[in-house]
Amino acid sequence: MAADTPKQDAGVAPPTRGEGAHELDLAAVDLGSNSFHMLVARIGSDGLMQVIDRLREPVRLAGGLDSDRRLSMEARERALRCLARFGERIQHLPSRNVRVVGTNTLREMHQGFAFIETAEATLGHNIEVISGAEEARLVYEGVTRGLEADQRRRLVVDIGGGSTELVIGDAQGPRLLESVSLGCVVHTQRFFEDGSITRKRFQAARLAARVELEYLERQYREAGWDIAIGSSGTVRGIWRVLMAYGWADDEITREGLEQLIDVVIATGRISAIKFEGLREDRRPVFPGGVAALAGVFDSLGIERMRTSDRALREGLIYDICERNGGDAIRSESVLVTARRYSVDEAHARDVADTARHALSQIAKTWELQHPQCERLLEWAALLHEVGLSVSHASYHKHGEYILRNMDIQGFSQTEQKLVSVLVRLHRGKLSSTVLDGVPGAWAQPIKRLAILLRLAYLLNRSRKPGVVPAFALRATRNGLHLELPGRWLENNPLTCADLEREATQLKAAGYRLSFR
Repeated sequence: MAADTPKQDAGVAPPTRGEGAHELDLAAVDLGSNSFHMLVARIGSDGLMQVIDRLREPVRLAGGLDSDRRLSMEARERALRCLARFGERIQHLPSRNVRVVGTNTLREMHQGFAFIETAEATLGHNIEVISGAEEARLVYEGVTRGLEADQRRRLVVDIGGGSTELVIGDAQGPRLLESVSLGCVVHTQRFFEDGSITRKRFQAARLAARVELEYLERQYREAGWDIAIGSSGTVRGIWRVLMAYGWADDEITREGLEQLIDVVIATGRISAIKFEGLREDRRPVFPGGVAALAGVFDSLGIERMRTSDRALREGLIYDICERNGGDAIRSESVLVTARRYSVDEAHARDVADTARHALSQIAKTWELQHPQCERLLEWAALLHEVGLSVSHASYHKHGEYILRNMDIQGFSQTEQKLVSVLVRLHRGKLSSTVLDGVPGAWAQPIKRLAILLRLAYLLNRSRKPGVVPAFALRATRNGLHLELPGRWLENNPLTCADLEREATQLKAAGYRLSFR
């Protein structure tokens, strides 16, 4: 980009020139509520993952939030020191081969964007905050990829520091996805904050975990599963302790879990926990994790659970491969969303085709050459009429609200925000206030993409297939000149009037539109 382009901000790599050549190494960074993890791996031609490097640090981000969801300076510095070390390891990798995601604590942190901006500068790569549903999808992908390709249904449970993800799926993918506010850090803080462990406290923690799961209990039990798999540090830590006591083999059983609960309660204090097989950094949050897992067993009637050393970061590695190979998941999610809201798919595709044709002609002049620009423009075109399912009046505003707040599989929260802003701006005033909350580096590109979407919308307003002729579009820094063939404008007076009104709208926003 030009030298005066704002620095990269949260969520999506902003348009840049000269992306590095494709590298074999891929890196996934999981900024969890308890620990930060980094995985560097390579995917072979056979689709198998070869781990090159792993790093993990117990940052305890969730433990650094106060009652107002503000991050303490101590936790902030712990996190940044960790990211500086991670950044040194992956500084040579191009952005397309790296994904860094924040989960529950970054979702809940007050003014998290300020921390993320500093964290990105320290790490050297962008950070995406993902929804609980997207976290669950990626966990399922990481855990189940490489399992036997049969039709057995799997229940995957991932207990993190601030949230628990529960997924039921099969070899074709997830069928049920949920993320609940239940994690080893927050549960320990809530019930064992002073370090004391009593039977009464533990039972209260176990019951509270079940209450968090109550709304999904019936649906999950009715869906059913053939095998249950637990992933991530909490479940694996419990399994290692059970193995050390001889109360488990390759599975956690209800009987073994109940025996462990009695031992945990008998210790009396967190500081007295000295279990063989338990890492020291896991000890401070162990009681909350055991209570959370017990609540999951109770709620879903689980008797046996396998464990997996794979989780979110492995899912991220496979997701990088998918995105670099065509991005089928997000493209399919856009179509699913469009059909869910009864979008006129043929018309939406016409708008998308027109918008892409316009972009191809002025991308260099307007510095919109990054592939993500075309993807965002296409997604917004395909979804620009989702708000019609609510009302025709102000449907662009309804569409923005729907797309900003729903869970769209494969999308980060920032990506959804960018698409929703484009949908909001495809008609009406090109208001700069709509860009509030958009990462700084994306403010100008999104405004320019919105202008192209507006033109595509106007040229296809008659909704007649094939009505838009081949046109030429030239760009200056703050202007566009549109040339249409022959007497097309004379034969389409309504579109001509629309373009005249659009020129007035754009002038108010600092852009000039001319046409003939």
